[in-house]
Amino acid sequence: MTANKPARSAGLRLNLFLLRVTNNWLRIALVIIGLYASLPIAAPTLMALGATGPARALYTLYSPFCHQFAFRSIFLFGEQAFYPRYNTGSELRPFETYAETLPDFAPDRVLPPPFGIVGDIYSFTPGYQGAAREFVGNPQMGYKTALCARDMGIYLAVFAGALIYSHPVVRRRLRPVPIWLYVLLGLGPIAVDGLSQMLGYPPFNLWPPRETLPIFRVTTGVLFGLMNAWLGLPYLELSMRDTRDQIMAKLARAGVPLPR
Repeated sequence: MTANKPARSAGLRLNLFLLRVTNNWLRIALVIIGLYASLPIAAPTLMALGATGPARALYTLYSPFCHQFAFRSIFLFGEQAFYPRYNTGSELRPFETYAETLPDFAPDRVLPPPFGIVGDIYSFTPGYQGAAREFVGNPQMGYKTALCARDMGIYLAVFAGALIYSHPVVRRRLRPVPIWLYVLLGLGPIAVDGLSQMLGYPPFNLWPPRETLPIFRVTTGVLFGLMNAWLGLPYLELSMRDTRDQIMAKLARAGVPLPR
């Protein structure tokens, strides 16, 4: 009997902890998503303030989750918000005209393996991609966010969707987005935009290479993020509600006073 008391006490603490999580899961999600979406903006801000160590730590932290190509990123504190490639069709000054003057993109600059020599900056060689990934900015161009433009659109939209969902009326009435609408507005635009670009580059070369306009990157990311929030958050709410009811029933059977 005595030996069972520690186990019963640990089980009680665990159930009370899970009950608090199910009651506050949306607040927890907002904090996590908000941090994940805002730290990439903190990186260029820190660079502009001269705190290069913490800024580069953030770039490194996010590097496994994004290609971080400078020509597909958002820049802060510089001449332009975007520096798209020459073949984008944008009226913005292209990235290559800046790269021509950057020592990081000098033709003889050798990067760590496997990138090798940067080579022709108007091509899409691994060396060029590696240099564009390493380049975080300068005082003239500003500094890039730690996530690319499309990813920034995705995660900021998920955060905005979670904020909207946190309103009691929305949370009570909103149902998961129909799958057909999720595919049409969420998956469709980002798939068409991304695949049509990717298939123009090696090894596919199905048509002349093209780059997506920055506005399309951000827009398709925002649509995908909002649709994911609309699809996932109501399901999470239902799951948390079921778990909460089960825990409360278990505690009631054990004669434990339920927290208010």
